[in-house]
Amino acid sequence: MFGIVRPCRHRLSEGLRTQWMAHLCGLCLALRGDHGQLARVVTNCDGLLVSVLTEAQSERTTGWRRTAGPCPLRGMRTASVARGEGARLAAAVSLVLASAKVRDHISDGDGLLARRPVAAAARWVAASWGRAGARTGSAVGFDTAVLVDAVDRQAGLESLAGPGTAILTVTEPTETATAAAFAHTAVLAGRPRNAEPLAEAGLLFGRLAHLLDAVEDRAADAASGAWNPLTATGTSLEEARRLADDALHGIRLALREVTFADKRLAHVLLVHELRNSVDRAFGTTACSHDAPRLYGPPPSGPYTPNGPYAPGGPGDPGGPPPEPPRRDRRGLIAGCAVWLGLACTCQLCCGTYEDPWNRERKQGACQDCCDCCDVCECCGNCCDGCDGCDCCDCGCDC
Repeated sequence: MFGIVRPCRHRLSEGLRTQWMAHLCGLCLALRGDHGQLARVVTNCDGLLVSVLTEAQSERTTGWRRTAGPCPLRGMRTASVARGEGARLAAAVSLVLASAKVRDHISDGDGLLARRPVAAAARWVAASWGRAGARTGSAVGFDTAVLVDAVDRQAGLESLAGPGTAILTVTEPTETATAAAFAHTAVLAGRPRNAEPLAEAGLLFGRLAHLLDAVEDRAADAASGAWNPLTATGTSLEEARRLADDALHGIRLALREVTFADKRLAHVLLVHELRNSVDRAFGTTACSHDAPRLYGPPPSGPYTPNGPYAPGGPGDPGGPPPEPPRRDRRGLIAGCAVWLGLACTCQLCCGTYEDPWNRERKQGACQDCCDCCDVCECCGNCCDGCDGCDCCDCGCDC
């Protein structure tokens, strides 16, 4: 599961967490329903924002949710998932951008894609995704040509960029693509006046996505010699952070101009979680839930001087981590088979699973959380950094 907006499950109220999962599952099932099982691998946390924004502007009607069947990622439980044009627009955007990403990796000869047979298969998949995205986009009135054009211009801009080139010149295609997708949610929701502020929010979101991706990949790109927009243009991390903070402020101002039917989830994702994404990329926060995950829950009984939570003990956050329990390791073939099963069901990304080889319990990447903020006592939503509680209409001062 990829994307820059990966909400911490500890930070969302139960209601908002249910809504977020409904959109995530809705995007995944829209991809499967229209384009087959393989298309589900392009499900991403940022793509579902399109579905969230569409629903946030729409008046509640019957048929905006459906009950999905059992899924391994939900512990084989059924769930109420989002449906409709918002989910299909999110699927179209995800497919087209994933297609472009694969083509970009092929042209760079990354990893296994440097081998001709693998590259040929990946090129076929990318072309298939591009056509599928165009069909779905056309079905909901969205011309995906603006996305394809943006991706095509990206390569040209990167080839011309050098020291002294403005970093915003390189991020422009991403900005244009996300602005178009965000603006079309207003059309789907029947609120055309929202298109302009949503386009502004989308432009700034695209800028952020490009900047944060460059920041997170900067060290790895330097080690491998890969192209990185910050390194190529000579943009410092300080300047990148300034641009990111300006984009965060601009998104918040733009969203205030949007007429929502229910803004809570959209606000939490595009204001609070997006700010946490910036902090995470620049390494300015740490998750307060990491200690329980590393050392186990705090003791329920009385403190004992020689217990695991004694100073310097394995349960002391300042002490050494506990020794992992010994488990029977799987062999190479059995481990690979288990890994393949976990990957095909996305549990490596968003589930809790046993390591394929050493059987240790682990959590998927999108289960990771970051620093938790204050929660509004009136509505139960995150309100850290707000001028009052902007997550609901309770009027409380956070």
